[in-house]
Amino acid sequence: MDAQFWNVKWQKNQIGFHLPSVNPLLVKHFSVLNLHKGARIFVPLCGKTLDIHWLLQREMDVVGIELSQIAVEQLFSELGISPRISNITSGMLCFEAENICIFVGDIFALSSQLLGDVHAIYDRAALIALPQVMRATYAKHLMNISNKAQQLLVTLEYDQSLMKGPPFSVNQKEIQKYYGADYAIKCLESTDVEGGLKGCVPAAEKVWFLNPEYSE
Repeated sequence: MDAQFWNVKWQKNQIGFHLPSVNPLLVKHFSVLNLHKGARIFVPLCGKTLDIHWLLQREMDVVGIELSQIAVEQLFSELGISPRISNITSGMLCFEAENICIFVGDIFALSSQLLGDVHAIYDRAALIALPQVMRATYAKHLMNISNKAQQLLVTLEYDQSLMKGPPFSVNQKEIQKYYGADYAIKCLESTDVEGGLKGCVPAAEKVWFLNPEYSE
C-alpha cells in the first residue's frame, strides 16, 4: 500500500473516492449482521466516510483505521466531536471518544491486541483500494486481527484493462480465493454504477455477506 499516494490525495483534497452520502448498500443490508446496540464494528481504511456517522446513530461502537491523519481529523470535526489523541506505538496514533476509536497508521501494523474484540467488519473501500499483489496478505491479516469476524464487504467489478485502479476490480473468484476456506460467501446485491465508474467505465457495485458460522 502506497502511503504517500493516499496522503498526497488528502493533502490536495483529491478525494473523489469520498462518497457525499451514506452508502445505500450499507443501509439496505446492515441488518444481515444481526448486531445488537453497542456491538463493535471495524471499518478498515475508513477515511472520513459518512457511513461512520450512520453507524454511530444506530448506537454501534465503531473502530477504524486510516492512513491519513487529515482524514481522521476531518471525520471528528464533521462529527462535532473532540477526540482524545494518544500515541499508541511508533507511527500509530489513536483518536478516541465515546463509542468511536480511529487509529491513524498502517493497517498491517495493527495487531489483534490493539484492535480488541470486534463483532463485525464493514469493508466498504479497503479490499478494492489495494493492488492485487497485496490483497491476499490484507485478507489474511484482517482475519487474524479480527478473529475471523463476520463481514459486510462492498466491491466493484469492471474491465480492469479499461482503467487503472484504485479502486480496483475484485470479482467473486478472487473473493472466494481469499475467504472461501473460512467463510460462507453470499452476494446480497449487485447494482450497476450509474454513469459508469469515474463517469466512463461500466461497472457493478456488489455487496457480500461473509459468514464464518457456516463455512465448511
